[in-house]
Amino acid sequence: MSSRPRILVVEDEIAIQALLRYSLEQAAFEVVVVGTAEAALEEIRQRLPTLVLLDLMLPGMSGNALAKRLRAEARTRELPIIMVTARAEESDRVEGLDLGADDYVSKPFSPKELIARIRAVLRRRAPHFAGDPVEIGPLKLDPGARTVSCNGQPVALGPTEFDLLLYLMTHPNRALTRDQLLNALRGDHRFLEDRTIDVYIRRLRAGLGPASEALIETVRGVGYKLTSPTR
Repeated sequence: MSSRPRILVVEDEIAIQALLRYSLEQAAFEVVVVGTAEAALEEIRQRLPTLVLLDLMLPGMSGNALAKRLRAEARTRELPIIMVTARAEESDRVEGLDLGADDYVSKPFSPKELIARIRAVLRRRAPHFAGDPVEIGPLKLDPGARTVSCNGQPVALGPTEFDLLLYLMTHPNRALTRDQLLNALRGDHRFLEDRTIDVYIRRLRAGLGPASEALIETVRGVGYKLTSPTR
C-alpha cells in the first residue's frame, strides 16, 4: 500500500485534466489521468486505484455506464467514486448517486472544495488512506510521520508491516480475509499468494511484542482481526 492515495481521473477535457492533476499532486495525491472510460477500465485492470474522479460526459462509454460496470464487479464494487461533471441538474445527481457514486461535484468547481470532498470520502470509505493518526488500546500510529508506539514506547516496523497495521487499526473488530489485506497492501493481489499475508502478520506480531497477543486475533477459516480493547 502506497502512503499516497492514488487517484484515477477520468476526464476528456485537456484543461480540466491539467487543473485536476496539478491540484491533486499539490495535495500529495498520486495521480493518473485518462480520457475515456475504456482507458479507465484498462488502467483499473492493471492496478486498482484508491479513488476514481469520473466525468459523466465522455466519448464512447459514458461515465454513468462506467460507474455501473464498476459497481457490478466484485473487484471494484467498493472502489470510491466521485463524479465531476457539468451536468448539474438534480436528476443527474440522483442518477449518479443511485449508480453508487460516493459524491457528486459540479463544474466549475473549487479545487480546494474537491480535495476536501475527496478526503471526506476517503475517511468514510478508505480510512487507511485518510492520513489521520489512529489510536487503539496501547497502540498509536501516525501515517504522516510513519511512526508507531505501543504502551508509550516506539515500535520499529518494516514498511509492509506498518501498512498492514494501519489497515488493521482503521478497520478494528472486523474479520478481514487474506484477500482483503493483500488488496489493501498492494492495490491488487494477482501476483501474490494469499498465505503471504501470514508472513507479514508474524513479522508484525514480533515487532509489537507481547501486546500483539491480545490485539491481533487469527480468525480461523477467514483471516485476521485487530480487536479494540474494551474500557
